[in-house]
Amino acid sequence: MLKQPLIAFVAACLYAGVCAAQPPHKVSLTYDVSYNGVVAAELTEVLEHDGKNFSLASEGRGKGIGALLYRGAANRSCRGEVTSTGLRPLEYRDQRGDKPAAVARFDWVRKTLTQEHDGKNETTNMAPPLQDRLSFLYNYAFQSVPDLKPGKEIKITLTDGKGLTQFQYNVAGREVLKTPAGELETVHLVKQRDNQADRGTEIWFASGRDYLPVRILVIEKDGVRIDQVLTRIGN
Repeated sequence: MLKQPLIAFVAACLYAGVCAAQPPHKVSLTYDVSYNGVVAAELTEVLEHDGKNFSLASEGRGKGIGALLYRGAANRSCRGEVTSTGLRPLEYRDQRGDKPAAVARFDWVRKTLTQEHDGKNETTNMAPPLQDRLSFLYNYAFQSVPDLKPGKEIKITLTDGKGLTQFQYNVAGREVLKTPAGELETVHLVKQRDNQADRGTEIWFASGRDYLPVRILVIEKDGVRIDQVLTRIGN
């Protein structure tokens, strides 16, 4: 007699666990972006979703000395679907100042990707796993149990609307990261570099805050360090 209520209870718990894996329906993250230690820009990203569909908007503007150098805004956006394994983008846009936007459109039925940039329109077959550069950063926030064990290798192909780039990240481990938004438990990913001349990239996801991205460090070929660090989280 107790089996049916017990099954219903377990199912409810599992369903609640899946729901708990998703971030709030709306969350905004603000970052300071520094170049070799000097803050030059502020970046604001807003994630909205209803459990089935999502949208991401990212806007960067000059700050401090950067406000004198960069007068135009850098805007990126993405929209798509929320699936049981994470985010599935449908359209990604990247616009810098007054320049025409670079656009990537995903057709998951035909398994094709169309990229529009510089007056060109190119359609290629998809080669999953495939995401854009914005949705990739929020994908783990929608996975019930992100597979980010230390030592794991993550292979992903990313589009920026202009082309495709293959990446391999290695999970370096877990660490406490001090940010202006507070101390955060994080998972640290490091991009594999084929040679020392490659650009280096490291990403920290907050394991206690829905695996949202809280720091991105890029080391350019000439040694310039571009560091994007979370300053606050809001609704």
